[in-house]
Amino acid sequence: MGKTEEEIVKRFNIDIKKLEDEQKKLAKLVSEKDMMNFEDAQFIAGIDAITAGKDIIASAVTITPDLEIVEQKFTIKRAAFPYLPGFLAYRELPALISTYRKLETKPDVIFVSGHGLSHPRSCGLASHFGIAIESATIGIAKSLLVGEQKGDKVYINGKEKGRLVETKKGSKPIVVSVGHGMSLKTAVKLTEKFSREPHKFPEPLTLAHKYANKIKSELGK
Repeated sequence: MGKTEEEIVKRFNIDIKKLEDEQKKLAKLVSEKDMMNFEDAQFIAGIDAITAGKDIIASAVTITPDLEIVEQKFTIKRAAFPYLPGFLAYRELPALISTYRKLETKPDVIFVSGHGLSHPRSCGLASHFGIAIESATIGIAKSLLVGEQKGDKVYINGKEKGRLVETKKGSKPIVVSVGHGMSLKTAVKLTEKFSREPHKFPEPLTLAHKYANKIKSELGK
């Protein structure tokens, strides 16, 4: 933990050890087995959160396999926890769960903007969220938080916990990991299936991010 992060922990009086222990316990609840045959998935969602001043705007967009938008929902909540790498769930999870609960059509699988098992304690935002809602999730991140890269595979403590997937030619690959309720093989397959040039992130996440920014713009934040 860097000096700046240590200062944040001290200023907000955060019990890091307690949060780390909680993440380790939750990690044991993560399932790396496919909850269903995801080739039969009818509804696929993306969920993202952006910062708007002191607020968090969480957005979810559900689509069909043909990329047709089924519904869009959002939630705005005051951020009650600072930004700390490795502890994103404690900042964004309340808004994500609130948004998910607004969805009238529950998705079969959700792409989450954040790490899943590719996390220091194997419980990033995508895993934390998946366990909380008891649904299948995939972690999608821009860069590695931890781990050793061997080819396109990411290893943590000798176990493969993520995969680097090139979704846009000439662009840095994204980090794909299991959130909850599926195998890494399936997570990678679904990421490739729902990725479209020129976008770097899978379409459900791209749409969710655009929707969050639209809400932010409309609110003048």
